[in-house]
Amino acid sequence: MSGRASKPGRFSLPARPESVEIDPAQTALIVVDMQNAYASRGGYLDLAGFDLTGIDGVITGIASLLNDIRSAGVPVFFLQNGWDPAYKEAGGPLAANQMKSNALKLMRNEPQYAGKLLAKGGWDYALIDALMPTEDDFIIPKPRYSGFVSSPLDSMLRSRGIRQLFVVGVASNVCVETTIRDAFGLEYQAIMVTDCCLQAGPTYIQEATIFNVETFFGWTTTSDALRERLAQS
Repeated sequence: MSGRASKPGRFSLPARPESVEIDPAQTALIVVDMQNAYASRGGYLDLAGFDLTGIDGVITGIASLLNDIRSAGVPVFFLQNGWDPAYKEAGGPLAANQMKSNALKLMRNEPQYAGKLLAKGGWDYALIDALMPTEDDFIIPKPRYSGFVSSPLDSMLRSRGIRQLFVVGVASNVCVETTIRDAFGLEYQAIMVTDCCLQAGPTYIQEATIFNVETFFGWTTTSDALRERLAQS
């Protein structure tokens, strides 16, 4: 693995509901589910009828932020949602995931998609080409909405002394928010980068997620504010 750049010094990040003191030595970027399933036309979310308007801007924003984050020596963790090709990891017949996952329901209701959605090794499961990880990044498979459930994410963060998380990706109100909620419960400070997240549903859902994060679970900021502070520190 190639060496990372040295981390910048501590800085105050403009955020809501108040500024946050950031220690880059204890910080990571969490990229949530930027896979074809969620971020590409013809992927599961698109096939299920969710509006992907705005995803191109989110992809561009994350790509730009990744450059500055990596240059600052901050580790990047890509979360990748899905299951084995036989869908055993999706849970048994009593699993809430089997009952609520829209991808699983779509495959049951429309047999032409059976075995194609969010299956490891398939196009739908793959991370999008525009945001491919580098050899220094970490890829964390996850079988549920939260990045912390049935995954090594918590252990990998704690063992590296990471306590603060910048969170980007899709969907704001599902896997992004669920990961932030669990991060709160595990005593991480999570900061949602709002312009680098897209909701599944109407635009008011994005507003509701931002309200929840700011009021109960963490903080929000923008990619411009974060990149500016990284450049200055």
